[in-house]
Amino acid sequence: MNTLLEETYEKLGISKEVYEFGQKIEEELKPRFEEIDARAEMNQMKVISAMQKNRVSAECFQMSSGYGYNDLGRDTLEKVYADCFKGEDALVRPQITCGTHALALALMSNLRPGDELLSPVGKPYDTLEEVIGIRPSKGSLAEYGVTYAQVDLLEDGGFDFEGIKNAINERTKLVTIQRSKGYATRPTLSVDRIGELIAFIKNIKPDVICMVDNCYGEFVEEKEPLEVGADMIVGSLIKNPGGGLAPIGGYIVGKKECVENAAYRLTSPGLGKEVGASLGVIQSFYQGLFLAPTVVSGALKGAIFAANIYEKLGFAVVPNGTESRHDIIQAVTFNDPEKMIAFCEGIQAAAPVDSYVTPEPWAMPGYDSDVIMAAGAFVQGSSIELSADGPVKPPYAVYFQGGLTWYHAKLGILMSLQKLYERNLVKIDPVC
Repeated sequence: MNTLLEETYEKLGISKEVYEFGQKIEEELKPRFEEIDARAEMNQMKVISAMQKNRVSAECFQMSSGYGYNDLGRDTLEKVYADCFKGEDALVRPQITCGTHALALALMSNLRPGDELLSPVGKPYDTLEEVIGIRPSKGSLAEYGVTYAQVDLLEDGGFDFEGIKNAINERTKLVTIQRSKGYATRPTLSVDRIGELIAFIKNIKPDVICMVDNCYGEFVEEKEPLEVGADMIVGSLIKNPGGGLAPIGGYIVGKKECVENAAYRLTSPGLGKEVGASLGVIQSFYQGLFLAPTVVSGALKGAIFAANIYEKLGFAVVPNGTESRHDIIQAVTFNDPEKMIAFCEGIQAAAPVDSYVTPEPWAMPGYDSDVIMAAGAFVQGSSIELSADGPVKPPYAVYFQGGLTWYHAKLGILMSLQKLYERNLVKIDPVC
């Protein structure tokens, strides 16, 4: 069996040296993989429980069009999300086009002119810079008179509690906490650490809204940020919770008033959640959520595999090979654009879609430098599917994530290593 498997990998372009290197590391990781499977089982039961409680039926999968009044499937799905993530209400819509849109919607609907937005965890993800107005853009929060304050993390990745305390003032209306690292090499925040930060902020100003950018973090742990005091969590359906099946969409879950504000902003004052047809995508939303815990477990295994592979080869990785995981993203710092690009070419070559395409850096909208993206996905841009990307600038760090199955994630990492190995950009020590 092992010989046949090795031959199959060889046909896909994986050399004996790369395959054996990967197999040894995989064998060492089996105890961790068992822990991931146990957590996935817990989260799977959570999703099933929410679906059963809200009486999901075949009628929920019917398409609605036009205004979408009385859309049973849409309304039931939002109750499922609210229960699954422990919120009072939810907004889950195909009209929310991406994670950045969901975040912008949550911010713009709950902030008013004269309010101040605070980020206590440093600079937000690049695409939010124009939403906030850090980089000028049409329709930014800054244009509407919303100011912005930022407190960076300490050098060790800890919270600057004194700086946060000094930054909170009478105009501080909303605090945005980015769970995942984004294009940074800082640690991802665990749900417990997020809870610690929220408790500190609420002790200073109880009525402040605490919003968590939950992208890449759903179903990684047994708890979600609403369970530790967050008022809103926000994410994309083409990341974790869509399970690789949702073709578009985003969600906002949390306090009823916060979600209601977002609904009025998404559609129109006076209409809110009452309109918004589910079109033909509602079944994929349900089935994607159902599959999400298992899909996320495969992506987590791939991230841990990548961390251990590249750490043993001498590269800086965040998280490292033994740290606990709080999102599906694995950062690898190459300090060399050639190595970074070769890694991405390997991820693309392992894809089921567009495997023959060579990814090249380009000026993506919303970023301040060229970005390289490898993603041969069934859903364009879906980062729960196998993908890798990063800004082509020092320290030339690449961010790997996804894999609808562990086996595909494994192939992607082996192929990335194969590209580096073929170009003599890494040496593989057979005794490792």
